[in-house]
Formats: sequence, C-alpha cells, structure tokens
Amino acid sequence: MKLTREGIFVRTDIWREGKWIDLWSVVHFLSGISLGLGTYFFKFGTQSSFVIVFLLLVAYEMWEAMVQIEETPQNRFMDVVIGMTSFTPTFLFLAPELTRPHLVLVFGLVLTGNTVFATFGWLESRKAQELEKKLRADIALRRAQFAAVRARRRARRKAGLES
Repeated sequence: MKLTREGIFVRTDIWREGKWIDLWSVVHFLSGISLGLGTYFFKFGTQSSFVIVFLLLVAYEMWEAMVQIEETPQNRFMDVVIGMTSFTPTFLFLAPELTRPHLVLVFGLVLTGNTVFATFGWLESRKAQELEKKLRADIALRRAQFAAVRARRRARRKAGLES
C-alpha cells in the first residue's frame, strides 16, 4: 500500500481491483465453469441456462456495488463477460461429454477451488482494508501532533514578540 501526494491510499497487493481485469477475474472464471456444470446437471435447457447465469452474474455485480466493493465500471462489465465466457464452452461442450458422476465430481472440484480462491482473496482484501484504516489513523495522529507543535511554536514566537 502506498500513499499518493494527494493523500489517497493505493493498494499494491495482488488482490487489488484492476481497471479491466484482476486476480478476482479467476474467481469469476471459475464461477462461470461452476454455473455451466450446475445448470447442465439440472437440465434447465440452453436458453434458460444462459438467461439464468447471465442474471446471476449481473446480480452478483449489483450485490458487490451495494456492499460498496470499489470497482471500475469496466471491471464490473468484464467480470460478467469472463463469467459468461467460461460458462459457454463449459455448458455447451464440456458438460455434455461428462457422465453424471464425473459431472458431479468436476463440479465439486471446481466449486471447491473457487471457494478456496475467493476465501483467500477476501481475507487478503480485509487485511489490506485494516492496514489502510491503521495507516489513516496514524497519519491523522501525526497531523494532529504536527499541528500542536506548530501551535506551540507560534505561541512562543508571539509571546517573545509581545514581551
């Protein structure tokens, strides 16, 4: 994490949000695969599956906005595109080639990997937020101390001039 001249904290960790894509894109990619396997397993049909998955991906981005996860509009758009991009070949080409037991196994493995990856990312993002909060508090304290020292010096100078 670094502080710009304008007083803005910029995250430098690998989980920071990117303008177009970032490490979270892997989570959205795996989510698309999971959704492709899941909708194929439940036999929703092609059109229904595409609509359901698209709405789920958009709803997730809306939820992120509601809980104030800061992302650029381009990143939100790309999250949906990446999810749909991994969903499409999974649903149309991979899932039909798998037997039901293999479909369940692959779904479980992908979903587990996705969950683990997302959990690590979430924990690291929380750490970054806590570090930012701590740095902001430290800077505020130092500014207050600096202002107090400056006020004492002014008072001494003023007292010296008035004497």
